[in-house]
Amino acid sequence: MHQIKICILLLLSSIFTLQAQQPKKLNASEIYEAVQKLNVLGSVLYIAAHPDDENTRLISYMSNHVKARTAYLSLTRGDGGQNLIGPEIRELLGVIRTQELLAARRVDGGEQRFTRANDFGYSKHPDETLEIWNKDDVLADVVWAIREFKPDIIINRFDHRRAGQTHGHHTSSAMLSMEAFDLANDATKYSSQLELTELWQPKRLFYNTSWWRYGSQDAFDKIDKTNMVSFDVGVYYPTKGMSNNELASIASSQHLCQGFGRVTTRGSQQEYIEFLKGDPLTNDKNIFEGIDTSWNRIEDGQAIANIMTAIESDFNFVNPASHLPQLLEAYKLLQNVKNKHWKVIKTKELKTIIEACAGLYLEVSSNTPHATPNAKIDLKMELLNRSDSNINLISYNLSTLQKGIAKNMVLSTNQRVNFNEGISIPNDMAYTAPYWLNNQSSLGMYAVEYQDLVGLPETPRAVFVDFNLNIEGTPIIITKPVIYRYSKPDKGELYRPFEIIPEVSVRISDKVFIFDNDQQKEIEVTVKAGRDAIEGFIKMAYPDDWSVYPQKQMIAIANKGDIQKVVFTIVPPKNKSEGLITPMVNLNGYFYTDELIEIDYAHIPFQTVLMPSESKVVRLDIKTNGTNIGYIEGAGDVVPESLRQIGYDVTVIRPEQISPENLVNFDAIVVGIRAYNIVDALKFKQKFLLDYVNEGGNLIIQYNTSRGIKVDNLSPFNLKLSRDRVTDENALVRMLDPNHPILNYPNKITIQDFEGWVQERGLYFPNEWSEEFTPLLAFNDKGESSKEGSLLVAKYGKGNYIYTGLSFFREFPAGVSGAYRLFANLLSAGKEPKMQLKN
Repeated sequence: MHQIKICILLLLSSIFTLQAQQPKKLNASEIYEAVQKLNVLGSVLYIAAHPDDENTRLISYMSNHVKARTAYLSLTRGDGGQNLIGPEIRELLGVIRTQELLAARRVDGGEQRFTRANDFGYSKHPDETLEIWNKDDVLADVVWAIREFKPDIIINRFDHRRAGQTHGHHTSSAMLSMEAFDLANDATKYSSQLELTELWQPKRLFYNTSWWRYGSQDAFDKIDKTNMVSFDVGVYYPTKGMSNNELASIASSQHLCQGFGRVTTRGSQQEYIEFLKGDPLTNDKNIFEGIDTSWNRIEDGQAIANIMTAIESDFNFVNPASHLPQLLEAYKLLQNVKNKHWKVIKTKELKTIIEACAGLYLEVSSNTPHATPNAKIDLKMELLNRSDSNINLISYNLSTLQKGIAKNMVLSTNQRVNFNEGISIPNDMAYTAPYWLNNQSSLGMYAVEYQDLVGLPETPRAVFVDFNLNIEGTPIIITKPVIYRYSKPDKGELYRPFEIIPEVSVRISDKVFIFDNDQQKEIEVTVKAGRDAIEGFIKMAYPDDWSVYPQKQMIAIANKGDIQKVVFTIVPPKNKSEGLITPMVNLNGYFYTDELIEIDYAHIPFQTVLMPSESKVVRLDIKTNGTNIGYIEGAGDVVPESLRQIGYDVTVIRPEQISPENLVNFDAIVVGIRAYNIVDALKFKQKFLLDYVNEGGNLIIQYNTSRGIKVDNLSPFNLKLSRDRVTDENALVRMLDPNHPILNYPNKITIQDFEGWVQERGLYFPNEWSEEFTPLLAFNDKGESSKEGSLLVAKYGKGNYIYTGLSFFREFPAGVSGAYRLFANLLSAGKEPKMQLKN
């Protein structure tokens, strides 16, 4: 039974591409382009490792110029990167980047797929990557993607021959693609997949090369290109009013959390792909050579071709509805073809064209953006036939009901029809959440229970309506998801997805609580009602050597969406200890322990994520000196909140507030990660920060990338940033100057303080610096030279300038006690009694 439900949902998931944004309404030019695309039965799969790896120029070219069905297979969801627009990292960042990929595909016309690989962070060699990922599982997913999508052509973004010369994830994506090219047609490999799909052999495999692979344009110009195919991807699309590379720029700009917003480009531009495997080309311009991409590709396709090519040749831009009789005839013929793969794909495309030509508007809107299992909600259905075609609504079927609701009514021209329907959400309906986060993941892999879901960009929506229509005598089912449509006076009409949420969710005020002594702390817990009339109690789960009181507290919330805050007192042990605390809300004997996280950015649909509500509690031995800290924000991090945890009074300083008068009273000023890459105002404010140091201040600058630095003088002395990083979070640490005050005051820093670090030691270390700097730490990844630029300290005037590439922004949310102790020392620089920093 589950398999049947999943198969239905999988089909629907490809339909619901605009789950939370205003539904796409095709104009005449877009309908014509859809007809052109319908008449091409060829497919291209582009493969790389991360969101933003994809070449949107080539994807757009294949989709909009060649008209091939084109998809991007990103092996990961980009969970291990940084976030330039907010505080979300790891799993939540993966959710954002998934949606940014879907937004990009809506622009460039491609589709989006994934594997279960977890982006664990930068990797320097594919051997490490494939060990952490579990090579066989990710290879199985690439094979699954090929068998499901059935590409004629595969294009790798990266070179499989460059192991150890670039990001290990990049090379691994190409290596896995090379293997999967052959395995997808081998019945002895991953044979369990064949219960749900079929074998497939792609025709050719290419590598999307460029001058950057060879170091310079001059070097690339000199290489032998006889094994390459080139395209001018700067073609202009009159029906769109823009060129292909303009479209590609807009698509790429959807990756805002990675700082990919950019201006559009135009004009001729060459892309190259190198032939790697499959049937060799004799015509170096046609990558589909030997593949029939017309309707003749499938049995009984010629009759459909006769209809559709005639429509394409003589398309009526003034009245697309005039083509409905021919489109409906093609639709009926298509339902009888034997090729299930192309039948499903082209039926979906043809339905979209028919719906657009008929001017049909079909919408199902809930009176609420979310509901709980067993809840009753009201749906408003709006139907409108904006053509002169004879269209009847026979019935509609709600996914929550066993039987359809008969209507048998005419949809008269331009006469709006509205229905109201009250429904109950089934008790067993799953909560709306990213499916890959439903089970505990490993460092390298997400755990997905059902094969059907593997690779899907999103969890299929479970509440939808099938409209059973009769259009000019032809029965057609058009499916629409339930959405929530509303308006705001300052924004106009808005859309959100309709979602199923728990009856109650619970959130702790912070993800980490640091105890620097054995004194108790009060911790606030927020309970939010997913329905009316919540009554129950809340208690805490906590480590054995900690204490919590009271043992439980009563919860009573009258209205859905309201919250109740309670306070628990946490008593730490006398000695060092760490563990997890989890709030547990009991309703009628069932415990709820998840936090409901909402992600709301304008460029992607509204997202709801359920995550275990738990916080780390750490009793550590830490001392601090100075209390008043200024923080200049860069890319999103939680460093200010983390510093408050250990007793600092942290003030966030906006760029316009950076002035000598505002800086003088701070004990230290910390600059957030990548601030010098993204905060334009620092170009004009840097002099005040350096003057602050010169007059006795303590300035701590966290990592920046070498590209796009906004200032000419990042440091008062020579300091050159590089791409040096140490990705092994357990790499051996060497103290270069064990007696240096920063390693001794107010906390004695030892090797033990570097235990339990997550993802990496640090990144983008300087690799050149003047003699005024003292390097304090050294470490390296296996087989590499020592990296000594992770923590540099220099005396400047009366104060201290500190630059660090250590990944404090990752360690603080993970509650790594040694990271807190070391950062407290950085904040205390220059305050040590009878100790002086070295010149």
